[in-house]
Amino acid sequence: MDKDAIVEQLKEIVGVYLQSQGVELVDLIYRREGRNLILEILADLPEGGITIGECTRLNREISVILDERNILDESYLLGVSSPGLDRPLTAKNDFLRCRGKVAKFFLKEIVNGKVEWDGIIKRVENDMVFIDTEGMILEIPLLKINRAKQLLDV
Repeated sequence: MDKDAIVEQLKEIVGVYLQSQGVELVDLIYRREGRNLILEILADLPEGGITIGECTRLNREISVILDERNILDESYLLGVSSPGLDRPLTAKNDFLRCRGKVAKFFLKEIVNGKVEWDGIIKRVENDMVFIDTEGMILEIPLLKINRAKQLLDV
């Protein structure tokens, strides 16, 4: 099985398990460091604030699940951690959670003459994020967002 297929299978298995625990899968990173296979899972509670103890418990439980499923045919190092305060905003729920906060958007294509925008997330409707950027409300389709993150020092 190729890497992309393995990653998708891992995301499905880990995502379903985390959801059953009331936890969101923020990201799953599959990478190599030298000869070591590293599997890093970023998880958080829907309202934010996952604890170290919860990450430790999830690490143990996910390790058992992955070993039982035998998806990875080699040894790996597993880590479950919080995405941190500057976690990437990728899904509709991420933007909903950050309403009223300032975020930076990196777009896939030009919107109103720019591909980078900073603004306060005012609302999220359907597949659009509405931001207030210097008094102008800008509508950004979710599909046009390459990356976004909440700005903490604003």
